[in-house]
Amino acid sequence: MAGLEDLGIPGGDYLRESLTNCSDPLAAIEEFQTENGILLPSLRPALPFLDLFEIKRLDFHNSVLEELSENLTNRIAELATSEQKNRFTTLESLLEKCFPVIRVKNLRPVVMSILKHLPKIDDKYLTKILEDKELYSEAAVEVKRQIWQENQALFGDEVSPLLSQYIKDKESSLFNHEHSTLTFFLPSPRIRRQTDIVQKLAEMVGRNVKLYDMVLQFLRTLFLRTRNAHYCTLRAELLMALHDQEINEICSVDPCHKFTWCVDACIRDKYIDSKRSRELQGFLDGIKKGQEFVLGDLSMILCDPYALNTIALSMMKTLHHCVNNDILPR
Repeated sequence: MAGLEDLGIPGGDYLRESLTNCSDPLAAIEEFQTENGILLPSLRPALPFLDLFEIKRLDFHNSVLEELSENLTNRIAELATSEQKNRFTTLESLLEKCFPVIRVKNLRPVVMSILKHLPKIDDKYLTKILEDKELYSEAAVEVKRQIWQENQALFGDEVSPLLSQYIKDKESSLFNHEHSTLTFFLPSPRIRRQTDIVQKLAEMVGRNVKLYDMVLQFLRTLFLRTRNAHYCTLRAELLMALHDQEINEICSVDPCHKFTWCVDACIRDKYIDSKRSRELQGFLDGIKKGQEFVLGDLSMILCDPYALNTIALSMMKTLHHCVNNDILPR
């Protein structure tokens, strides 16, 4: 029960010292139970009934603790989503009082719940979580985002396995010939971006523009290094997954958003009609001097195999139309 002593609550060390120095261990244990049990006068007479049913006091207190923890976490969530102006100040004050018990497993969910609902966590708490592997692994993704945004290397370590697995899955789907009816280009864009990896990446990014930019930088670097076009697919799928979730904080600042949205609609319809062709050309023509860096990301969107397949299908459809009508393509 490390952490209880920091709050002035007698813990294991106190009990060990008391038993070591007392003359009557049973009396010392009874005194400890009386002083540190549930201070509810109406409860004490009822406790002997637990003995009749052979219910251990440990099991009873654990069940009470679980009930209280659940009620507290629910109350914390309600407070965080309420309209109270000082709700986050209240949560910060509560966190300061209870953070020392974060290493007590039974009490940890309460502390983690407070951390999860704070939009800005003090660095001293983030540092302690980062230094403890167990705490870091149990922290909510909302907490980890605040750690990742200041630690690109750590975020890269978290993202790298997902990117590698994504490429393996894509190549397996491309070269798998066991099911002739399930072709690589068959799934719609919306279905493709519902995969676990894309959704996991979207969850890791959340509404954090800095983390989104980090992922894009990872994808650009890997694409330039490997020339693997599946990284281009993931770049488009991640953006459109955030678009589906209406994450406007990111979509509104990504200069490729509307272009990608239009390309996504073309891929869905497996055709680029004249209207959308003009829209895409308009996006390209609208790039101003000094914004040439956007062309690199737009080229990744168009280098997506699904986009290239749609362009090829549209060209073939146009050529068939010209042949059938004995006209020249324009």
